[in-house]
Amino acid sequence: MSFQYVLFDLDGTLLPMDKRFDRAYFGGLCKRLAPHGYEPDALVSTIWEGVKEMVKNDGSRTNEEVFWDAFERVIGKNARADEPYFAAYYEEDFDSIAEVCPCDPRARQILDLLHEKKIPAVLATNPIFPAIATQKRMAWAGLSSEDFIFYTTYENFGYCKPNLDYYRAILKKIGAEPHECLMVGNDVDEDMVARELGMEVFLLTDCLLNRQNTDIEQYPHGNFDDLIAFLTKKIG
Repeated sequence: MSFQYVLFDLDGTLLPMDKRFDRAYFGGLCKRLAPHGYEPDALVSTIWEGVKEMVKNDGSRTNEEVFWDAFERVIGKNARADEPYFAAYYEEDFDSIAEVCPCDPRARQILDLLHEKKIPAVLATNPIFPAIATQKRMAWAGLSSEDFIFYTTYENFGYCKPNLDYYRAILKKIGAEPHECLMVGNDVDEDMVARELGMEVFLLTDCLLNRQNTDIEQYPHGNFDDLIAFLTKKIG
């Protein structure tokens, strides 16, 4: 076997996802925040500004801190006092949009296969969401936090993809070397970059993101069934 750990992206990988998610997510969040004085377009643009700042984060602070600093710069001082309204959205409303991310039972099958072979899995999802949103999206995929030895959220991480330091920080956290890991994801730019560190990679093409029209023949790739066959061949 050529790897001892498997890192998985979540959105578009273990959890099928397309542009309907963004529309449903922002639609629900704007509805929740409107009674508290947030104009929808301004709220969405400010959140994206926060995301941009998290992507540039250098690890000196958590993504959570970076996001709220950016949010307050636009909205105004003490805007973080409204964080409970965001938390209430995730607690009470977020699950209502699960229908736009239909669960694929093969995700559960893949994690069960790894558990059977005692191969630890890491959820290497871009840490731009709070833990509660990540946990709920895991559940939509038929998974839970117990399926992973570690998962990245905006509270516990200070890097984002495609920064290679994101992957380096995961390796340090789990005590692994690059050659011991396989990274599985659907995003050519954000996930396949792990190969530059020496990780094996597999590009899942069911919800493929390939912004630069990169030739994907250079990567092992395919759909969920192909991934299952790839893992089965590798781990027996």
